[in-house]
Formats: sequence, structure tokens, C-alpha cells
Amino acid sequence: MSIIERALNKRQAQGDPLPQPRPRPKEGIRRPERALDSGVAIANAKKFKELPLDAETMERYCVLPQIEDQSALRAYKVLRTRVLQRMVSNNWYSFAVTGSTTGEGKTLTAINLAIALAQDVNTWVFLVDLDLQRPQIANYLGLEFGKGLGEYLTGEGDLGLQDICYNVAGVDRLAVIPNSRPLQNSSELLVSPAMNALSQAISAEAPRRIVIFDMPPLLASDDVLAFAPQVDGLLLVLAEGVSARASLEKSKQLIGNTNLIGVVLNRSTESNETPYY
Repeated sequence: MSIIERALNKRQAQGDPLPQPRPRPKEGIRRPERALDSGVAIANAKKFKELPLDAETMERYCVLPQIEDQSALRAYKVLRTRVLQRMVSNNWYSFAVTGSTTGEGKTLTAINLAIALAQDVNTWVFLVDLDLQRPQIANYLGLEFGKGLGEYLTGEGDLGLQDICYNVAGVDRLAVIPNSRPLQNSSELLVSPAMNALSQAISAEAPRRIVIFDMPPLLASDDVLAFAPQVDGLLLVLAEGVSARASLEKSKQLIGNTNLIGVVLNRSTESNETPYY
């Protein structure tokens, strides 16, 4: 039973019926063509412009590896392993990280999971800031950069992946596509030809990488619904004491037939050290 189901059942005494999940379709779900690449030497991978990370900023936001809480470090490693197992078993490459509402920690989860995955010697990762109305990845990492996703999507110059994607110092197998400013008409931009071309360019990179898209909460806009057909699944982030029952029910309805990779529960008061999945 998933975290979202348990969260709903805990409050079932309030009397409202729980929404029934729709059946998943047996056909029509896109699949990548090949299994995850492994063992590719760093020297043989494409190089993007490298940016330094700000250790002080990362420590303030509790970003790996600038945290000393051993239970948190173990938690991200277990989450990494479970996500990798799910991705490999289904031959998936991409997923969006979202929540039900604001304040649940989905951006921090996306960043730390991306770093944890990239620390695995067999895994290469793209981290893309697709929270177009409230981009935060660059702020959490302390990145200072020139052109980013905003400039690309709004057509400011003849930009390609090489111009807006950055390697980050100290995390060899991680590349980040940041965004520096809020964008209007975000859901339209997410289904634009420019975004489709970027997705194809990312998929064509060798070695083939896991792509993590940090996206807005499900109930904040229609961005996740608009972009969901372009990813293999969703990772849903909830927070104990923040995610309300009504929000959980609505999120479950909105997810519908989309592949759910898992549910992360932040701020759990349970005593075990693996409450996030």
C-alpha cells in the first residue's frame, strides 16, 4: 500500500468516499528503446560548461553532499536504489518530480535524488528545472549562469542544449538545465516545438541519461498534466503535516493513468528510517 493510500485511509473516518483509481491502459504508454547505459568513462561523455557549486548555499538548503545527517544520507541512497530498480525494470528514462501543493519539498527531493543517482558510477543524470513559474534549482545550488531554459523557450537567440546545459563541479555524471526567471504561459511553453526539440536532444545524448524534471505541484497549475505524456512517470512528494486530505484525493484523481514511480513522504515522524517511499 502506497503512502498516499495510507494517508487517505488514516482520515477515512471523516466519512468522505475515497476516489477509485482508473485502470491503466495496456497499450499506448511510450517506452524508451534501450536499457540504461552503464560503465561509460567520464572522459568519453560530452562536456558542457562547468559551473561551481556554492557549498554554503547548499548547506543552508540541506542539499547533498553538504548535509551531515546520516539517516538522511541513507534515506536518499535507498530512494535512489528503489527508483533505479523501477526505471530499469520498466526500461524508463525520465520522470517528473511533483507534489500536491506548495511546501512539500519536491525541489529539494529532485535535487538530492539527482545528485544521489549521479554518485552511482553507472548512472548519468540530467536535472531540468521545469517549474517555470517558480524556478528554484539554481538558487538551491548557488549556480550563476548566463543562458538557461527561460531564454531557450522564449526564443532569445539561436540556442541549443550545449548553450543552456551545465556540468557542476564535483558531481561528474550530473548535468543541470537551470532557469533564472518565472515564465508566463508555462503550460503552453511545455508543449511547444522548442520544448519538444529539447527533449529529443536530451534523449539523443550519449551516454543515455536518467532525466529528472522538477515541476510545479499538481494543484498549482496544469503544467504537470500538459507535460506528463512526455515523461515515463511521476514521483510524487508529500509532507506530513502539510499535505491535506483534500489535496491528496485531488492529486490522486489528476494522476489518473500516469505511471507513478513512487511516493516520497517528507517530514515523517515515524521512527523507522525509510518512511519516504
